Amino acid sequence: MDNQFQGGANIAVKIPKGKYEETIVFYRDILKLHVTEKPIDNPTVSRTHEVKFGNNILWLDCVDNYTHSEVWLELKTPDVKNATDYLQSKGINTCDELEKIPEDMHWIMDPAGTVFILARQDS
Repeated sequence: MDNQFQGGANIAVKIPKGKYEETIVFYRDILKLHVTEKPIDNPTVSRTHEVKFGNNILWLDCVDNYTHSEVWLELKTPDVKNATDYLQSKGINTCDELEKIPEDMHWIMDPAGTVFILARQDS
């Protein structure tokens, strides 16, 4: 089976707590984008804001223990289990310890350290 991957609509920016408010102001007040705070129950993300970013959703996540920002991307596939098996056969292992997510998804990284959430593609 050929595994099919495509970029998803969600992009997360992990922002250190000390830069979070300033970053929200940038997107909301300077760029004038639609920014909405969303409730979150996650042990590593204390706050999150959703930003309408063209056809994408930019998630601004406040992380208390980070010293610099990181960008995390969404990767969609029709079958997460088969895709995970395929990636593991190529030496790409899951790293689900990064952040709590639903059991039917996985975190992976590219060789440069960019984090991707591997999720099922909606029909």
